[in-house]
Amino acid sequence: MSRFANLEFDGKTQEASESSEPLKDEAHFLTEALAALANGEFDRAHKAYAKALEYDPDSLPAWLGQAWMLIELEEFQQAGQWADRAMERIGEEPDLLAAKAVALARCDDPEAAMAFSDLAIERAAEQPYPWIARGDALLSIDENQADYCFGKGLQCEPENWLWPWLISRAYVHYEKFTLAMKHAQSALALDAGHCVVWLQAARCQRALGLGDLSTASYERARELHPGGGEAREALSEMSRSGVGGKLRNWTRRLFFK
Repeated sequence: MSRFANLEFDGKTQEASESSEPLKDEAHFLTEALAALANGEFDRAHKAYAKALEYDPDSLPAWLGQAWMLIELEEFQQAGQWADRAMERIGEEPDLLAAKAVALARCDDPEAAMAFSDLAIERAAEQPYPWIARGDALLSIDENQADYCFGKGLQCEPENWLWPWLISRAYVHYEKFTLAMKHAQSALALDAGHCVVWLQAARCQRALGLGDLSTASYERARELHPGGGEAREALSEMSRSGVGGKLRNWTRRLFFK
C-alpha cells in the first residue's frame, strides 16, 4: 500500500490535532504534518515531519514526507539529498525512489530521473506514487507518455484527492495550466474540504486569466483556513490589480476619446 494512502484527514485526525494536551510522539507530529499539508503550509509540514523523525529515526512516512515537502517548496536539490539520506537509513523504498526521480527531473537530470523511476515502478507497480512521479519526470522532457503514467497512478487509488492534486502541481511546475486545472477540478470533485485543493484551483484559474473564478476559489480557501497567508495575500494583490486596471481604463477613455 502506498505510504500516502492514509492521507484522508478524517474527523479523528482533526480532533487529535485540536486536543488541548496532545501526546507529543511520532504519531502526533505526523498528524500535525498532514494537517499543515491540508492547509497548503508546506514549510510547517516539513518541520513537523522533522519532529516525527526525532521520535523515530526509521519512520518511512516522516522521511518521505520531508523529501516530498522539499519538492513542494521547490528545494529540489535538497529533496534529492534527503531522499538519499532516507534510503541510506531505511533502504530503497519505492516511494523514496520515486521522490528522488522527481527531484532529479526538477534539477534537469532526466536520464538519472528515469533510472530511479524505473526502479520505483519495478518494485511497486501497483502503488500510485511511483507512477505519478514517472509522469512528473516525463514532463521534464515533454514526453507524451506522461499522461498515461498519471492515469496509471490514478487507477491505483481512484478515490484519493491527493493524486490529482499532485498531478496538477506537476503540470503547474511545467507551465501546462490547462491540464493543471483539469486535475485540480478532479481533486475538488473527490474532496472539496481541504484548503490546499482550493489554493491549487485558484492558482490555475489565475494563470489562465479566470479572475472571478480565482477570486472565488481563494475566498473558499480562506474560509477553510482563515489563518492562511497565501489566500489573503493573493486576494489583496488581485484587488489592487483590479482597481488599477479600472483606473487605467478610465484614464484611456478620458484622454483618448
